Amino acid sequence: MSSCDSTATYAAKDFKSDVKPVWCPGCGDYAVLSSITKAFADLGLKPHETSVVSGIGCSSRIPAYTNTYGIHSIHGRALAVGQGLKLARPDLTVMVAGGDGDGFSIGGNHFLHACRRNVDLTYIVMDNRVYGMTKGQPSPTTESDWDASAMAPPGGTGMTPFHPLAIALASGANFIARGFSGDPNGTAQIIAEAIRHPGFSFVAIMSPCITFREEQRDWKNTMRNVNIEPTTDPAQAARRLMTDDGFNCGILYRGNRPAYGKEKKATNAVSDLDREFTL
Repeated sequence: MSSCDSTATYAAKDFKSDVKPVWCPGCGDYAVLSSITKAFADLGLKPHETSVVSGIGCSSRIPAYTNTYGIHSIHGRALAVGQGLKLARPDLTVMVAGGDGDGFSIGGNHFLHACRRNVDLTYIVMDNRVYGMTKGQPSPTTESDWDASAMAPPGGTGMTPFHPLAIALASGANFIARGFSGDPNGTAQIIAEAIRHPGFSFVAIMSPCITFREEQRDWKNTMRNVNIEPTTDPAQAARRLMTDDGFNCGILYRGNRPAYGKEKKATNAVSDLDREFTL
């Protein structure tokens, strides 16, 4: 991270590092990077007060491309690192970023427990329904019959795709949303709202990998903004998510659970406790 002025105002470009991204041409992650830096700037954050943590994979290159504190951690363990960082340094704005393979397969168990622990951080998953870095294996969110890659089994995996948003709700996530890399401004607004919301915020961003999934070019025609009021009712959110076809974008749930690790206020005075010991 380059040096920072604590009194300065920072624009989106100030949150980008000098490292040139090496993603494939047409990768949706370019736009997600722009959305993240725009959200940081719109919130008035400062680079030295912000940290981006990632695991392993194409999208996990994000810390190298941002001018903030950053940790490029180990496969599937980014949430464990990010939660530890936030609990040790609650003054930092912590974002954890990664892909669908890193987050839902290798790191699947960390995802569940991060949702229920509810540490105040934002988790962004760039979902392209494929392992891109390792040349096109099916990921947990890949359609069960997808076999267009030489790295996929004939006829597909035959397994039901993971439903990350519904699982996040059932596990206790406090904010759930979906964005699309083809709408960088709308996605930046969602990310900013996720950072503002206390507790564990989960944002799935559909980010095409046209190198291994050419058909994802059509997502620009199928992704849609739902323009509905986010619900605070988990039951209503569950109905909304379980009838979702995976292409609705927007903020879908805002919970009101207190974040883990918040300072607890005393409910009794010391004199009240003393009386409990009076014989």
